[in-house]
Order: sequence, then structure tokens, then C-alpha cells
Amino acid sequence: MAQSSIVITSIFAPTEAVAKFAKLPDYQLVVAGDKKSPADWSEPNVTYLSVADQEAAGFRLSAKLPFNHYGRKMMGYLHAIKGGAQVIIDTDDDNIPYEGWEFPATEGTFATSPAGKGFVNIYKNFTSHHIWPRGYPLDLILNKDHNLKEEELTQETAKIGIWQGLADSDPDVDAIYRLIDNTEIFFDKRAPIVLAEGTLCPFNSQNTAVRSELFALLYLPAYVTFRFTDILRGLVAQPIMWAHGYRLGFTEATVIQVRNPHDYVKDFESEIPCYLHPNRVIAAVQRAISPANTVGENLRLAYAELAKENIVTAQEIELLDLWLADVAALTK
Repeated sequence: MAQSSIVITSIFAPTEAVAKFAKLPDYQLVVAGDKKSPADWSEPNVTYLSVADQEAAGFRLSAKLPFNHYGRKMMGYLHAIKGGAQVIIDTDDDNIPYEGWEFPATEGTFATSPAGKGFVNIYKNFTSHHIWPRGYPLDLILNKDHNLKEEELTQETAKIGIWQGLADSDPDVDAIYRLIDNTEIFFDKRAPIVLAEGTLCPFNSQNTAVRSELFALLYLPAYVTFRFTDILRGLVAQPIMWAHGYRLGFTEATVIQVRNPHDYVKDFESEIPCYLHPNRVIAAVQRAISPANTVGENLRLAYAELAKENIVTAQEIELLDLWLADVAALTK
């Protein structure tokens, strides 16, 4: 791939995942620390950004970005953009890459879904187990019309804006799945699947590659619940990607998640917006945006509409404006 940076935020000492990503020769690993991170955090071949480093970097975002929050990752994104990254790969400190970990090309011919299907459960194309991604509308979980059938897929040429790689063992599912089933999952190996315009699926920030034209869409909302943060980002991104001619693709599992400890009932509470808002988010974004705008302008319009819907707050818009100003300054 083009010059690629991997970005993680962590409050733990370097994990096995961090050590493995650090050893990959063709990538720069950036780890954004937080106030809870060990003061002596250090790992070979890693650019570690302490809180002091982040504050000294001169980015507007740091004036309002909360501490002890997953959004600290954004300071890592800005560092990577400043360093000339053409692709930013989002992952976490508990996602251990398999041997040969990489993403497909960002342009090419791929198995592609029909257009206009609304939400689809992409996990069902990679496993026969009854499982669904975090953020998938609960009223569709039993609806087989929203599973993509293999015979519906056609080979089409596409520009991929974002690739989502799956994760084995403890994949990204919601707390409802974890509380009622929680079977360990190892996904089937198969060719990637690309979603056509009007067909969407929630995606996360755990094994995810974003191309430079869409870096503005990396914005992680910091004033919504923790478990909604990356899901909201992914929902907002998809109509904006369609407006600019980009597609979302899903690839087989290339990491194994050895998940940090979680309280599933607390996760459930934090996920309530994921269960209530997906359709409203998509409708609001589609109302607000236009192909005539830039990606950043459309992101701003989308969040303004989400604020009218009381899905995000005025504080979120203030932080977003700082992010957009930083990204614009770095990508002139």
C-alpha cells in the first residue's frame, strides 16, 4: 500500500498487538497516550505521543478533546497526516495481527453487493453462526432479506474509501450478543465484499484502513457514549462516501482479538444509542449532504443535522470544527 500509518490509543503498557504491529516493516505505528497511560511507555519502532507531546503539537483539537477518552486517537491521526500518510489504519491494542496482515488494494474489481438494500448483515457472508455487527439495527437481526446472498454479488470495479477487516475469536458484536450467546467466532476465509451505494453495514475502528481523500471522516465523536463513538462515525461516513464516489469494503479476519476486560451490562448501557439511532442517523446525513461539497463540508453539514435531531450536542460541533480546521491545515 501507499505510505501507511497504523494508529492506536492505549492506556496499557505495550501489548502483544502493539509489539507485532511495531515489527511490520512497511508501516509507521503511532500510539497516542492518555492520562492513564504508563509514564514510562516505550516500545521499539513506535512513535509514542504522550499527553505532553500531544499538547505541544500545536493542533487546535487538543484545546477541547477530552482526556481518558478513545477520541485521543485523533491526535495520532493528525500526527500521521502531518507525516504524509496516504493511508491510515485504525486498530486497537488488543487486536493481534495474523502473519501476512494487510488490506486489499484501494482500487480494483471486487465482489459487490446490489445497490439500495439498506442495512445488511455482512457477518453472515463470513460465518453461518447467528451473529451481527455492533450497531446493526436490532429489528433486522432475524430478517434474512437483509443478508447478502452469494448469488446477488457481482464483480464490479470500485474505488474503496474504507476497508474494514474482521477480527477472529472475539469479534465486534454488541453486548446483547455477548450476554445471550458469546460463542467464540473464527470467520471463514473468503474474497472481500464491497457494498454498493445505498447498501450499508456498521463498521468500527478496530482493523480499518482509510484513504487520504477521506481523512476528515476519521473524526471520532467525543461527546456521545463510548460504545457509540466509532459506530456513529461509520454510519455518518457511508452516505458521504457514496456522494464522493467511494465504497466501503469488508475483508476476512486478519487479526485475532484478545479483548481487554469489559463489563457487558455497562457496554449494553453505552450501546443504547447504537440500538435506537442507526436509521435516523442515515436519514439525517442523506438530507444534509451534497456531492457539490467537499468531504469536510459534508461532514460538518451531517453533524449539524444530527445536532438538530439531538443525536449529538453543540459541544460535538465545536470539537468537530477544531478537527476540520486541523485537517484542512495539514492537507492544503
